[in-house]
Amino acid sequence: MSPDAVRRAVTDAHRREWAAVLAATVRVTRDLDLAEECVQDAYAAALESWTACGVPDRPGAWLTTAARHNALDALRRARTQRSKLHLLVEPPALPAVADDRLRLVFLCCHPALALEAQVALTLRLVCGVTTPDVAQAFLVAEPTMAARITRAKKKIAASRIPFRMPAPDQLPARVDAVLTVIHLLFTTGHTAPTGPALTRDDLAERALDLARMLRSLMPRQREVGGLLALLLANHARRTTRTTEDGRLLRLEEQDRAAWDTDAITEADALVVRALRGGNPGRFALQAAIATLHAVAPTYEDTDWAQILVLYDELLRRWPSPVVALNRAVAVAMVHGPAAGLAEIAALERDPRLTGYRYLPAAKADLLRRLGRAAEAAAAYERAIALTANETERDFLSRRLAESSTASYISIS
Repeated sequence: MSPDAVRRAVTDAHRREWAAVLAATVRVTRDLDLAEECVQDAYAAALESWTACGVPDRPGAWLTTAARHNALDALRRARTQRSKLHLLVEPPALPAVADDRLRLVFLCCHPALALEAQVALTLRLVCGVTTPDVAQAFLVAEPTMAARITRAKKKIAASRIPFRMPAPDQLPARVDAVLTVIHLLFTTGHTAPTGPALTRDDLAERALDLARMLRSLMPRQREVGGLLALLLANHARRTTRTTEDGRLLRLEEQDRAAWDTDAITEADALVVRALRGGNPGRFALQAAIATLHAVAPTYEDTDWAQILVLYDELLRRWPSPVVALNRAVAVAMVHGPAAGLAEIAALERDPRLTGYRYLPAAKADLLRRLGRAAEAAAAYERAIALTANETERDFLSRRLAESSTASYISIS
């Protein structure tokens, strides 16, 4: 088999199988660093073996077997196999968590680590999200995120944090981190921070699988149902977000008849259950906003006033600058672009949004709607400079060209 074909197969297997292979290997080693090293060696071995013998029918199984053999060899070399043989069998503390990927998410979301460290480490090692993309999810520089992940791994090693499943009564302490991991994993797949394509469907679908498994494990947790609803409502639009040639389509341009109505119906029912009883959490509130967009017959029928009410409550419960920016867009839809622009002007003083590409993009759109073409063009240029996704860059570049050539009528 040609080396190029093998490299493509290994790259695809890395994208699709890394989490499962690492999870299975950690069950042998109970050492995250050792497991990661063994898995990396397995992928390196695949390049040579698959070139000589061809790509196996089940690449994930081949890689898992190779990584486990590497792990056992490492344990033998360290003369510790005898003392660790009992670790080869997963303790029956939580038999309901049958999937290794969800199991490893819970393992990495250990309360001994800070919440951000739990989430970042899990996204990087378990979910295969690159360090630059994890950094973008947290609105920090890549070196800062790399240092956080390194510190988290060192703390795990130094503190001898055990890699075993928490008992059922310990799960609630880890649920918020697990929900955050799944949400950020989906977000990274729904709109890829980098690369030529708008989406990374493998990541989005992996997040959906994890959300469904988590709901099966914890069916009474309203926030778990809220997260699943949020993912379903957004993923229902996946085939309509770009044209056949890859051009980005705004929400108002998408073909609603092509949306996944079964997913939207399921999301709507989950939202009703998540909101029942009052005091909803941040995922339930985000899901309610997403389903309001999804169930509207047309873009013009969207209940922006209710969406703004939900954003007010979400911002009160979760004072995130990204939520505040999304709320500013809702303010513009309810009270006009000038009101939304005033909200954005205040957010421009928040250092956490300094490198966030959607801040100047939102500002540019509102300036365009107000007929302030020169200012809109400057904002589009700033957004383009911050955007590494080529589909989004193309969209913004087209908007910039329009701002440079067209005359706008103010609608303020």
